[in-house]
Amino acid sequence: MKFRPLHDRVLVKRVEEEAKTSGGIIIPDTAKEKPQEGEVVAVGSGARGDDNEIVPMDVKAGDRILFGKWSGTEVKVDGQDLLIMKENDILGVIEK
Repeated sequence: MKFRPLHDRVLVKRVEEEAKTSGGIIIPDTAKEKPQEGEVVAVGSGARGDDNEIVPMDVKAGDRILFGKWSGTEVKVDGQDLLIMKENDILGVIEK
């Protein structure tokens, strides 16, 4: 199934963190927090500005991003747990 977000929405896949601490202690699933880092899967065309022109998105598919703890709506697409959020919920892009 193909999914294309509308307007200024972004489809994000969470990036799972290591389940073990640097000291070797394994963290159980019940004690883990959901990661706030993800990879952009798809983006919408952009929001309409005050002049009715489309404002292009600052992120693109493949970007690694940070987002707020409570950002987005969880959805399941093709058996994968993903998030749909507005572009302004994204805190920043991680550059390597």
